[in-house]
Amino acid sequence: MIGLISATAAGAAARDRLAAAWPDRTRVYEGPVGDAVRAAFAQCEQLVCFLATGAVVRLVAPLLAGKASDPGVVCVDEGGRFAVSLLGGHGGGANGLARAVAEVLGAEPVVTTATDAVGLSGLDTLGLPAEGDVAAVSRALLDGEAVALRAEVAWPLPPLPVTDEGRYTIRLTDRLTEPAEREVLLRPPTLVVGVGASKGAPVEEVLALVEGALREAGLSAASLAELATVDAKAGEQGIVEAARRLGVPLVTYGAGELARVEVPNPSDAPLGAVGTPSVAEAAALLGGGELLVPKRKSERADGRPAMATCAVVRRPGRGRLAVVGLGPGARDLLTPRAKAELRRASVLVGLDQYVDQIRDLLRPGTRVLESGLGAEEERARTAVAEARRGRAVALIGSGDAGVYAMASPALAEASDDIDVVGVPGVTAALAAGAILGAPLGHDHVSISLSDLHTPWEVIERRVRAAAEADIVVTFYNPRSRGRDWQLPKALAILAEHREPTTPVGVVRNASRADESSRLTTLAALDPATVDMMTVVTVGNTATREIAGRMVTPRGYRWQEEPQ
Repeated sequence: MIGLISATAAGAAARDRLAAAWPDRTRVYEGPVGDAVRAAFAQCEQLVCFLATGAVVRLVAPLLAGKASDPGVVCVDEGGRFAVSLLGGHGGGANGLARAVAEVLGAEPVVTTATDAVGLSGLDTLGLPAEGDVAAVSRALLDGEAVALRAEVAWPLPPLPVTDEGRYTIRLTDRLTEPAEREVLLRPPTLVVGVGASKGAPVEEVLALVEGALREAGLSAASLAELATVDAKAGEQGIVEAARRLGVPLVTYGAGELARVEVPNPSDAPLGAVGTPSVAEAAALLGGGELLVPKRKSERADGRPAMATCAVVRRPGRGRLAVVGLGPGARDLLTPRAKAELRRASVLVGLDQYVDQIRDLLRPGTRVLESGLGAEEERARTAVAEARRGRAVALIGSGDAGVYAMASPALAEASDDIDVVGVPGVTAALAAGAILGAPLGHDHVSISLSDLHTPWEVIERRVRAAAEADIVVTFYNPRSRGRDWQLPKALAILAEHREPTTPVGVVRNASRADESSRLTTLAALDPATVDMMTVVTVGNTATREIAGRMVTPRGYRWQEEPQ
């Protein structure tokens, strides 16, 4: 919950805008400012104060307990020009909150934490437990000193400017070990413990079994991702309470699912009790991974039979591939989601000219794998291979990555061993349509005239179908030096079904600095003026030019013009 506090009418107006934008996340604190700040500080995870920074400093100073527990505090000035991360930039999330507030209010975010200020991923903000000298290693990263990354397990980290060797070290591990001097240990949640228990098994017995199994195997409980068991034990209090104390979720599976998992130590006892020959090993292995600790039983001091079993599996992090559409070229047509994915990726794969468009958005340490025209399949294979190594990868394309771009070859290459995320972008057809007016107001189709990968006979059949169906057509890849006859042929097919005066829009480099556009007709268009940077939109029989704009009606009759 985010507490909102203001003292003036201007502050209250900005406060109310934020409350309206985030109705489920915010709470307005009225009354005397001092009382409001103290109440919000005690009750909320974050605060946005529409007050002077000095006043907020004096109000919160007596309330501070420590960076691990204090809420994040953001201040917004009276004019609503700046959103300042004042307290808890990392731990309290104030840096991210300042950016989010600034986006809603149209303000400038002010982030003073050193790593955030230079776009560097903070070691204590990666969502992983961090042990060791975080401050010293972070300072080394900021100062450009050599910091080595030792990845003992695969995990999709964000970009970090690391090397193979260095005086400072970041170690990614789930092993039970202490950090060395000038070292930070990052603990990814790679471990899954499967648990079985008899009815009424005490939580102390379950907990001692799990913790002992991890400790004896040399594994850190800080890397524990979840406890897993059979559905029939979803309400077993010993297991439920053990998961709560360990701070991890309890995941349950049906007996049928578990029975299909091959395990080294099946047993008749659970088969008769819950319908599967294995609970602990099968529940741990169901999501894949390496069995580190086979089934073991709990031990009881009084010698009575064990009431719990467990098994431990290492499940390395899945690689992540984001297929990102960059839009037509203008920076303000690049979506916020696309920007976030570019900053998240530790590896960027793309066409060199597209990489140049967004290079300034990449965070320090991003590894860039760029190539020239005509290497689409190679880029797709490279991106998938990097994701399979457990990395966070962004594969970029212009417009929307799913429209004549990289999503198709990437998804054809990818299997279910990686996570794939699609990030839509503004297509060339949409960007050109907005420039021309509203040519896509009714049914429309996009057709590529490049016959490098598609036989011309197929392309011609599609053009003819669109012509006969009276659909607005946008031609991609209309003409190049080596392909100069396809566009005239396509226009001739359309001319068999449409009047010579049918409006045609021609847009080159839509949204870019050298953008150009013109509105002509089917009869007047000179194909020689078109190139590969151009999209050509041909209207249907209802499309009209109105006030210099190309407009296709939404299926309604045109009104008769006044006499």
